[in-house]
Amino acid sequence: MKLEIVQAGNPVLRQFARPLSPSEINSREIRELIESMRKCMYDAPGVGLAALQVGLSLQLAVIEDREEYHKEVAEEQLRERERRPVPFHVIINPKFTEMGGDQVEFFEGCLSVSGFSAVVPRARTVRVECLNERAEPITIAASGWYARILQHEIDHLNGSLYIDRMLPRTFTTLDNWAEFCKGNPIGDIKKA
Repeated sequence: MKLEIVQAGNPVLRQFARPLSPSEINSREIRELIESMRKCMYDAPGVGLAALQVGLSLQLAVIEDREEYHKEVAEEQLRERERRPVPFHVIINPKFTEMGGDQVEFFEGCLSVSGFSAVVPRARTVRVECLNERAEPITIAASGWYARILQHEIDHLNGSLYIDRMLPRTFTTLDNWAEFCKGNPIGDIKKA
């Protein structure tokens, strides 16, 4: 199944996705959808993809932050963002809780808002309760960049985009981000 990523303005991105039942999760159709979403995420490339982003209003997202994506990022930035590789996994019908109250601000992009980025405040640590691809309940404790990815994808499943949470004055094209923002402290960028 060949999937296309829909862009901002498509009404499906603003829907609250429907939960999946255990029997649906264990169906051949959902297994095939997960594999197709995984391929679509790799091809993009991205670190997460929600079903809404491929036009399906389902509480399902795939996530993987591959080590190869870190090669172009400075070691200092990886540390600052608490970014480590995250193996491929699926979250279904997720609910998250912010832990500790710490907020962090970093640039985020989105496959459904292609060509742009902005600073988005997010909880530094979260706990996510969801089902995996076998309809088994799991709890994920995440911090740093992984927590950001989870929050971004769960926002999608609830009909929100990062542009709803961004600091509006930081919204930029990716070309301008590379020229003016890349490697600069967020505090300096916010002041500009």
